Amino acid sequence: MENRQIGYYFIVMASVIIVLAGIKIASSIVVPFLLSLFLAIILSPAYNFFNKKGLPDVVSLLIVIGLFVTLLGLVVKLLGSSVQNFSANIDVYETQLLMYFNSIESLFSDIGIELPFSELSTAINSKQIMLFTTGFLQSIGSLLTNGFVILFTLMFMLLESNHFIKKISYAKGFKNSISHIQEISSKIKEYMVLKAIISLLTGLIVWLALSVIGTDYAFLWAVLAFLFNFIPNIGSIIAAVPAVLLTLVQLGAFSAVFVAGVYVVVNVVIGSIVEPKVMGKGLGLSTLVVFLSLLFWGWLLGTVGMLLSIPLTIMAKIALDANENTKWISLLLGTDEQIESNNK
Repeated sequence: MENRQIGYYFIVMASVIIVLAGIKIASSIVVPFLLSLFLAIILSPAYNFFNKKGLPDVVSLLIVIGLFVTLLGLVVKLLGSSVQNFSANIDVYETQLLMYFNSIESLFSDIGIELPFSELSTAINSKQIMLFTTGFLQSIGSLLTNGFVILFTLMFMLLESNHFIKKISYAKGFKNSISHIQEISSKIKEYMVLKAIISLLTGLIVWLALSVIGTDYAFLWAVLAFLFNFIPNIGSIIAAVPAVLLTLVQLGAFSAVFVAGVYVVVNVVIGSIVEPKVMGKGLGLSTLVVFLSLLFWGWLLGTVGMLLSIPLTIMAKIALDANENTKWISLLLGTDEQIESNNK
């Protein structure tokens, strides 16, 4: 009996590895589909709003898609010049940053304090840190080469959003799964819509603060803060590094400390106070799982996988929780409170 169970688990593990390998190979198809899916989830409340006002499905769709494309085009236009100018001047910023660190090192050296700035500058390439920003945004932009595919998939998903559950209810073998599908849909929709609003608020605050202090490319750092806010725990920290470094080079140490303080305050207030109150009890995922999911989905699906790591993990957790044989995996992904409530 034990040998059969061991064999069963080996087959399951092999099947999972084969499926993941298939997803990795087909990522050029899977990524645009997932991006369309989660865009549809974010835009569905607006689509449903116009539907409830009595507008036909096609008219509601055209309004929502028109507003989305207009907003996206405006962001891309504003962002394109910033990315281009920043990339052109990145060598200048790197040189100025190294000169700044060298001057601080020599200043402390004169009073008998040795600072390891030389070793740090060798170990940490500041140019690569700054290039990471443009590389990340360019990888997002490269998805726009599949823009028509994403747009049309998004349109069809929105049109089908109100009828999908009804179709599932008529399909044989899926009637028992309707409640789980609805649970996945409602949780993902709630998370994505609220997270998008909170990320937009984060980006707006960063843009206003950097514009007031005079940091170059404030809109670029605001967009980066918006996108990286979807990456839990470390996203805000990653988004802050290039903005703080540029402020240090451009405006000096005091301004850089101020910018760092802005990011810290925004992260603490929004991430630790506003977000938990708005989203209720939280994601139902442990902190370790949140971090590991970022690494896993980022490896599997690239940049989009990092941005969608939490929604994808929540989907997997709910699906695992629906089956008694895999419920233990769902508990491992959850928090201590969930395990305690399950034991009661």
